[in-house]
Amino acid sequence: MTVSEREARRVAEAARERDRHRPSFAGELFLGRLRLDLIHPRPAPDLAGAEGDQFLDRLREFCATRIDGRLIDREARVPDDVINGLRELGAFGMNIAPRYGGLGLGHVHYNRALALIGTASPAVGALLSAHQSIGVPRPLTLFGTDSQKETFLPRCARGAISAFLLTEPDVGSDPARLATTAVPDGDDYVLDGVKLWTTNGVIAELLVVMADVPGRGITAFVVEADSPGITVEHRNAFMGLRGIENGVTRFHGVRVPAAHRVGAEGAGLRIALTTLNTGRLALPALCAGAGKWCLKTAREWSGARVQWGKPIAEHEAVGGKISYIAATTFALEAILELTGELADEDRHDIRIEAALAKLYASEAAWRIADELVQIRGGRGFETADSLAARGERAIPAEQVLRDLRINRVFEGSSEIMRLLIAREAVDAHLKVAGGLIDPDASLTRKRKAIVAAGAFYARWLPSLAIGRGHLPLAYGDFHVSRLPDLSAHLRYVERAARRLARATFYAMSRWQGRLENKQAFLGRVVDIGAELFAMTAACVHAEQLRARDDHGRPAYRLADVFCRQARLRVDELFHRLWHNTDDADGALVTEVLDGAHTWLEEGITDPSSPGPWIAETEPGPARRKDVRRLIRPGD
Repeated sequence: MTVSEREARRVAEAARERDRHRPSFAGELFLGRLRLDLIHPRPAPDLAGAEGDQFLDRLREFCATRIDGRLIDREARVPDDVINGLRELGAFGMNIAPRYGGLGLGHVHYNRALALIGTASPAVGALLSAHQSIGVPRPLTLFGTDSQKETFLPRCARGAISAFLLTEPDVGSDPARLATTAVPDGDDYVLDGVKLWTTNGVIAELLVVMADVPGRGITAFVVEADSPGITVEHRNAFMGLRGIENGVTRFHGVRVPAAHRVGAEGAGLRIALTTLNTGRLALPALCAGAGKWCLKTAREWSGARVQWGKPIAEHEAVGGKISYIAATTFALEAILELTGELADEDRHDIRIEAALAKLYASEAAWRIADELVQIRGGRGFETADSLAARGERAIPAEQVLRDLRINRVFEGSSEIMRLLIAREAVDAHLKVAGGLIDPDASLTRKRKAIVAAGAFYARWLPSLAIGRGHLPLAYGDFHVSRLPDLSAHLRYVERAARRLARATFYAMSRWQGRLENKQAFLGRVVDIGAELFAMTAACVHAEQLRARDDHGRPAYRLADVFCRQARLRVDELFHRLWHNTDDADGALVTEVLDGAHTWLEEGITDPSSPGPWIAETEPGPARRKDVRRLIRPGD
């Protein structure tokens, strides 16, 4: 299917939740406002969380005694007895309401559970998060009818595994090209098409399927995975997360009752994006857990390994890596706890916060794991099984690196996340001045935009000149005697937020409608905002722990070091906003694609096998045998 760039943007824009009725800390940050009052002070912990803590204790015991992550990686499958054990534990219903048989955990405890499970086996963490964060439970909780909830949620809570099917072989982050169709036929819809990378799809009992209803748009359906006409044609294999049951699923003449349609026709993409607002927090949870494990391993190994007369941790070259791992892991925990609490309070619009958490955590965790492999040296590159076979501790550092790599692609690649966040970051500008840069805007709309923009910028621009960040005693709550001064970092954040807003405004004035094509610039804007968000979360988390007398002093130290490191990254990003190689890069890319530098590719052999870059996905009957795997019930 061929779709114009304008049509693709129109479909994506139509799916956005346009009106922001609730406050957004991150949204305000990109406008140059450090609204610390939105996230500090944090409310006292909910005493009802004791039930969540008890579940975590049971889950920790299960992970330690029943889950063998190395076995799962080696055999590329999660054993049936592990899945059945998780069912008995209630892990498939962690965030499903008790009235439907679930545990009813809040986001904070759910995220902690995923962090814990992910350290035992990232593949098991992916299985449970895909089931609950983006599978059937979440969209039905948000958009399902009472009948749909009563029909499907109890099954999901008992362990009927669910999967989310949006991506197709030729459709990734461009849903306007969706080829799977759902044609109305009486009281049913008839589904035809092929879905790719269906995490849990190989073992799922229930599917959330996005399909195009001709003339009405992308629509969401709950589909029974054993319906006639559904075939799992292939189980995909990956460099990491080898235990995930991810495949290719074909639909041919699959009848789905209209009663199983979720929301209205044409609302499917909006349902998917809204589901991801909080569903994306699952990946930061898994990343935070990985960071904690990497920190523990780096500390123990670098203290035991001696080179040139002293432990390698005492060598500055290694010590700097350990400092980065420790400080960044603290920030990942801070971001996860803050966004989880905001989601539980349900008083804020956390679209940008969740997207920033996903982007920042996936990138940072990958670097943390890479640094751990470097600290471990040759042992970091060696598999855990090989280490054990020759008598050493089986540290799966290389597996963690492999497993974490996909998080920079899952649920929106880092590049797509930056564009998504950038679109939300400039939303206020487009609402008042969009008519001025829209080539299709009428003269009347442009006149109205001039009036609206004049009124908005007359108030907004002067506020960017000076703020609390210039006051020496501002944010005094974070200047505690005998502890590092975190107030100085918050003053930096406030000044940097205003500087970022000014840069964004200048870019819109300079490039106008062409700004959407300045993806490298927008990516840096988002990365600056992500660092500022992480710095604020780290300071707030440290103060929260200090106020609760819970490791407050070391938390302040971690937050201080993280903010010092982050400030260097922010300063570099600000410099690169206007001093970069973007134009030269673009020119070189054009030459490369035109074949001007094929001479540089000479002198190699290509181990790739012949075949199309993208497999043919014509609708029709199954072409391969069904490889769907049925999980045997426990004894």
